[in-house]
Amino acid sequence: MAEASKASEINISALIEQMQKPEFYPHPIPEPIQLIQTHVSYVLLAGDYAYKLKKAVNFGFLDFSSLEKRKHFCEAEISMNRAIAPELYLEVVPILEIEPGKFNLVGEGKTVEYAVKMRQFPQENLFSELFAAGKLTEKNIAELGNTVAEFHAQAISNDRITSFGEIEMIRAAFDENYQQTEKYIGIAQTKEQFAATKKYSNDFFAEKKELFKQRRDNNKIKECHGDLHLRNICLWQNKIQLFDRIEFNEPFRFVDVIYDVAFAVMDLDARGRSDFGNIFLNTYIEQTGDWEGLQVLPLYLSRQAYVRAKVTSFLLDDPNIPPEVKADSKKTAADYYRLAWEYTQSKQGKLFLMSGISGSGKTTVARELAKKIGAIQIRSDAVRKHLAGIGLEEKGGEDLYTPEMNQKTYDRLLELGIILTAIGFPVILDAKYDLISLRENAKVLAESNNIPLQILHCSAPIDILKERLSERSDISDATPDLIAKQQAATEPFTPKEQKYVIEIDTSNLDWKSQLP
Repeated sequence: MAEASKASEINISALIEQMQKPEFYPHPIPEPIQLIQTHVSYVLLAGDYAYKLKKAVNFGFLDFSSLEKRKHFCEAEISMNRAIAPELYLEVVPILEIEPGKFNLVGEGKTVEYAVKMRQFPQENLFSELFAAGKLTEKNIAELGNTVAEFHAQAISNDRITSFGEIEMIRAAFDENYQQTEKYIGIAQTKEQFAATKKYSNDFFAEKKELFKQRRDNNKIKECHGDLHLRNICLWQNKIQLFDRIEFNEPFRFVDVIYDVAFAVMDLDARGRSDFGNIFLNTYIEQTGDWEGLQVLPLYLSRQAYVRAKVTSFLLDDPNIPPEVKADSKKTAADYYRLAWEYTQSKQGKLFLMSGISGSGKTTVARELAKKIGAIQIRSDAVRKHLAGIGLEEKGGEDLYTPEMNQKTYDRLLELGIILTAIGFPVILDAKYDLISLRENAKVLAESNNIPLQILHCSAPIDILKERLSERSDISDATPDLIAKQQAATEPFTPKEQKYVIEIDTSNLDWKSQLP
C-alpha cells in the first residue's frame, strides 16, 4: 500500500502534459498528440499507438483509487479485450518517474503509473465518428447486428455468471445509479423524472420475477461487453471491431445479452437515429431468435440511458473539467435522464400482418415500415429455421415446408406477436398469410387482447415476381417455380377482412407513400 500511497501523490497534470510531447515515447510520433479525457481515464493518441491511463477515482461501481488497483485493472482490460479485439490490445506498460517530476516510458526509475498500450486505428473509423460524418450506413448497422449476435453466441456462461441474473444482483446496480444521482435532481434532472424512472424499475423487478428466471434458465446471462455504444465500436482491417469491454465490474459484464443490445439501441436513439437502432435490433434478434428477450429491453434501455446520464453528471464534479465542457455536460446529462424516463412510458402495441406471395415485396415493405414506426419485424423464414434448429443461411429441405411445420411456424409467429404487442411494441408478422384461417386466428387473438390489427397486402406483376426470386440472395428458400402454386393456394380476403387491408403495389416507385 505504500507504493500506492506514493503513486497517488504524483502530479498527474504534469504527467499528462509530458505525455503530450513526442520525446516521451520510444517510437516516432507525428504531432500533435491528442488527449481524450473521460470521467475515468486519460487516452493519449500517439502515432501508431494509444496509451490509456486510469484516473485515481472511486465511484463505488469502479475503484481505481490505488496504483495496485490501477495495475490490476489495466491487466484485466488487456485480458478481457484481447478475446474480442486481439489486434488492438497489446500490453500493459509501466510509467516511470526518472527524476522528481519527470516521467518517461523508458529508462531507470520508479514505477508510478501504468497504461494500457493499444494499436491506434484512425479515429474517423469509430462508429461514433462515422455517424457524425454521415458515413455510417444501414449496411454497417445491419453488419453490427450480425457481429454482436456472433459475439454473444460465443460468449461464455457458467453457474457463477448465471447467478448475476438474479434479481437482487441486477437491482443492486439500478439502486446504486439512483443513489449516486439523487444529488443531481434540480441540476440535470427533475424530481418527477427521477421518481417515475425509479418506480418503473422497482415495479418491473417486483412484477417480472418469472421473466428473469426464464432468462437465466435459457442461458441468456453471459460474459458480455457491458459498454456497447458507438465509441466502443470501429471499422478496422475490413471488419467491425468491438473494444473497450468492461473490465472493472463483473455485474456490468456478466449480464443478459439484451443488456448489451440495449446500449447500442439507446445510443442510436439518443443520436436521433431510431431507424438505425431498429435495423440493428431486428437484425440481431432475427439472427439469435431471442424475440422473448425483447420483454426486458425497455428496462435495459432505460438503464443504459440513465447510466450515460450518471457518468456525464460526474463530470460536473471534476475540478479538472473546463467550465464550458461542464455546461455541455449538464445539457447532455439532462437529455439522457429525459430519455431514460421516456423509455419507461407505456405504449400501445399494434399488430401488422404482411400478406402476398413470394417475391411480392413483403419483407422490403415490412423492413421499411419497421424503421418508420420502430416495429419488431418477425419473418416466417427465420422463425421456421429457428424452430428446425438450422442456420438462417442454410437451405431447408422438404420437411421444413410440410403442413405441420407451416402450422407450427404460424403458431409461433402469432405467439410472439401477442407477447410483444401486449408490452407496447408494434409487431410486423412477415409471412404470406395466404389462408383465411391463418388471418382469422390472428384477428381473433388481436381483438381478444385489445390489440389494433392491420393487414398489408403486397403485389406486383408476374414478370417482376419471377425476376425478384431469380435474383434473391436471402434466407428465404422461395424460387420462381413456386409462384403458380402459391397463387392457386391463396384465399382472397373476405368482406369482413377488407376493413383491415391496405393494398401495396410494390412495382409502383411511390409505394412507400402507401405505408400506414
